[in-house]
Amino acid sequence: MIHPSYVELMKVVNDEAEIGEEPVVNSRYSIVLATSKRAKQIIAGAEPLVPRPKCNKPLSIAVEELYRGDVKIVPEEEENI
Repeated sequence: MIHPSYVELMKVVNDEAEIGEEPVVNSRYSIVLATSKRAKQIIAGAEPLVPRPKCNKPLSIAVEELYRGDVKIVPEEEENI
């Protein structure tokens, strides 16, 4: 079993949304895309934002960064501005 679970990650990511606002993440697919994109950045040489990663695998580091709130998911509309 993966820790944290998809449900926990979605809860953390959507935690900052205001009441009545559209959640940032609506599906597991969005979480998978965000973590894979960050893992690719780490593989390409980006420094991990986790001080001492428990695991040295890029995907595990990306999941931990997202869970800790070090990495934010930005909706596509904002990304292209």
